[in-house]
Amino acid sequence: MSVPFSVNRPCRLNEVSVWDQEADVIVVGFGAAGASAAIEAASAGVRVVLLEATSGNGGTSALSGGEIYLGGSGGTPVQREAGFNDDTEDLYRYLMMAGGPDADEAKVRLYAENSLDHYHWLVAQGVPYKNTFLPEKMLEPVTDDCLIWSGSEEAWPFAEEATPCPRGHAPQYQGWGGGRLLMDVLAARVSELGVEVHYDSRVMALVADDDGKVHGVVVRSDGRLRFVRASKGVILCAGGFVMNREMVRSHAPQLMHNENPIGTPGDDGSGIQLGISVGGAAIHMDEAFVSLPFYAPESLVKGIFVNERGQRFINEDSYHGRIGYHILRQGGNRVFLLADNATFERPAEFTRIDIAAVGETWDEVEQELGMPEGTLAASVAFFNRHAAEGRDPLFHKAAKWLKPLNEPPFVALDCRFDYAFFPHFTFGGLDTLPTGQVLTARRELVAGLYAAGRTSCGLPRWGGGYSSGMSLADATFFGRQAGRHAATQG
Repeated sequence: MSVPFSVNRPCRLNEVSVWDQEADVIVVGFGAAGASAAIEAASAGVRVVLLEATSGNGGTSALSGGEIYLGGSGGTPVQREAGFNDDTEDLYRYLMMAGGPDADEAKVRLYAENSLDHYHWLVAQGVPYKNTFLPEKMLEPVTDDCLIWSGSEEAWPFAEEATPCPRGHAPQYQGWGGGRLLMDVLAARVSELGVEVHYDSRVMALVADDDGKVHGVVVRSDGRLRFVRASKGVILCAGGFVMNREMVRSHAPQLMHNENPIGTPGDDGSGIQLGISVGGAAIHMDEAFVSLPFYAPESLVKGIFVNERGQRFINEDSYHGRIGYHILRQGGNRVFLLADNATFERPAEFTRIDIAAVGETWDEVEQELGMPEGTLAASVAFFNRHAAEGRDPLFHKAAKWLKPLNEPPFVALDCRFDYAFFPHFTFGGLDTLPTGQVLTARRELVAGLYAAGRTSCGLPRWGGGYSSGMSLADATFFGRQAGRHAATQG
């Protein structure tokens, strides 16, 4: 009796009686990582087969704003036009801090030194960038402008280690959702290069020999199983696992209490499971991007966040994803954003950030929230006293965002994790070298196997340091490295 094929168990090479198709490189997944890997491999002159489980290209990349985190080497043309000089070492230091305690120094160094070249590669593929800069705090441009502050570059502690520079590059696209434009450009290039693309083709298992070397895949396509051989390598670019609730419960249970995952049904963890099935190691599976998009309006950045004990816990000029990360670490569900009459504007309706309490004094707000007497009021008094002097001794919020909250009426905005809009996606994935080669737990190579994008664990691996654009930067750049390296094998 034959055993059904599974992403959790490889098909052994001796089980394959005949190969239905031959390729040099197989790419699994047609998002930004898969497209970039296919473009680079095909540009090297090898035969590439791209397998996509759904009926079209794009994946989660197409749902994004299309921002890519770029800079270094003095700056991109867009940065230079805006008057910024982005030194490679500043980009390197920022990315190392953003990567957290286990930042991948080799990947960070490679990206920092080649980010400007990557910008030019994107332009060469046809991605349009407008030489314009938007200085205000925002989630992403709604105009067709390009350059924004997309992270915590100006905020403590990052600004102390790396000269601040805006690095979020959005494609020239009117409105939100420039990721679709990015994918359309990359997909057109995939087609131009003659990559053989198969939609509605789900990889059921990897094919590996007794030594663990990957030789191809078992794919279900057109209602039947086919065996496809890769003479040089298989590249897994099948997304993350945020839509697989069992995997989320096992690895990142903190996300279970909010129903706003960013992803498509394809973010089911199957790419990661395929890698694990042949000995690949999955790392940082507990890490995630968790955002509270409380600005714009940017006036709310002058407010202060407090937990259910009335204590501040973050400098509010940080990137909204860093704030979301710290909200999850408060040990309670109730978190509030405090503002006064001068700083208050209603957050966008989609954020589901509602008013929890209003008062003519902070003592009244504290009482209405049911907090112990003197907790919230003391926190605000401490903040106000130092903000009036242009200082924030606890969390070092930049002076331009400091204003005493002393103009009544006062308001507490409810930012509960189980109700407000907290979009999130996973960072954990297969451990890889900068070349995209998948590693075992002993950091030995899994021969013939590569991974990129959210199937791997790349530059983004710590929720406390993420910046918008890092996922697409990681996916496109390291997808290229995987495609290039795989094409040279054999």
